[in-house]
Amino acid sequence: MKIFCIGRNYVEHAKELNNQVPDEPVIFAKPDTALLKRNKPFFIPDFAKDFHYEAELVIKICRVGKNISRKFAHRYYDEVALGIDFTARDLQAKLKAKGLPWEKAKAFDGSAVISPYISKEKFADIQNISFRLDKNGETVQKGNSSLMIFPVDELIAHLSQYFTLKIGDLIYTGTPAGVGPVSINDRLTGYIEDEQMFDFLIK
Repeated sequence: MKIFCIGRNYVEHAKELNNQVPDEPVIFAKPDTALLKRNKPFFIPDFAKDFHYEAELVIKICRVGKNISRKFAHRYYDEVALGIDFTARDLQAKLKAKGLPWEKAKAFDGSAVISPYISKEKFADIQNISFRLDKNGETVQKGNSSLMIFPVDELIAHLSQYFTLKIGDLIYTGTPAGVGPVSINDRLTGYIEDEQMFDFLIK
């Protein structure tokens, strides 16, 4: 299975990191060893000092597809989840400054939190789903999929130009504004609408 991540897919998040708003999806990938499931704690690695949370809606692919038309993209997913794309922000900045790829700052073990999946049929519109992340009981990120620069179906069409999508592949669809650091003993709780999706500790 493949894990695709979309960068800078919310205008306010791009601005908070002083990044340009992209004119096509920004794509990077994580290996399956990045997945962190079942509310297991996130253990802060020792190769960087500034790790940030980035809460995101996640789409799970349910059929094989290549060169998918946007109008048919909705047929290729039937479940959504909430995830966190953990980022070693200081390491990422060093790598970017040298013009190097930044997988080491994004794709390390445990960097892709994933909640249980829920059927997309629960929602009237995939592009109108609210989600939020609380840190130690206080909301730090709030988003709605209506604010995505590139909607879900467009992301699937775009990705499938370059990669064959397979059953079980995941798409982390980007994070809204409000990203920030985590410290040992922080508690992160995530919600889609009002349903709690995960609740875990930073160790």
